[in-house]
Amino acid sequence: MAAIDELKELLLQDVQQLAVLTDILDKEKACLSASDVRALQALTAEKNQLLAQIRERAKQKIHTLVAMGYKPESGAPSRFIQSAGLTELFDLWKRADEQMRKCQALNQHNGRVMGHLQKRLSRLTDIFRGATGQQKLYGQQGQQTSVSSRTILASA
Repeated sequence: MAAIDELKELLLQDVQQLAVLTDILDKEKACLSASDVRALQALTAEKNQLLAQIRERAKQKIHTLVAMGYKPESGAPSRFIQSAGLTELFDLWKRADEQMRKCQALNQHNGRVMGHLQKRLSRLTDIFRGATGQQKLYGQQGQQTSVSSRTILASA
């Protein structure tokens, strides 16, 4: 079947690119530790390009699965693949899914480190500006913001 071969190829590409993404995220973690902004910018560009390719391929996989008889409202694609008895595809799907989860965990960790670094930079900036005595409020995302004479607390 052409659809099975196409799905297999898409999943193999996912596994390969997710391994590359894992490597990029590990390098990103090292750059954050070393405060290497220049290398971090290059990695971010590479990561964004890779993520765009992975997202595009996700659409292709769904189209291929639909052509094979999968109905999106019926649940997880992995169950469809498994119930069709496509063991090799199911194993590839699981491998790609495990890699994706690993990438998500690494990305969340890097995001927390980045948030911590941003807070530290903000505090240093406040000290530099002499704004350390200002009161702080929390925004919608839980981030601290200084209250200044320009901060609008309410409007009518």
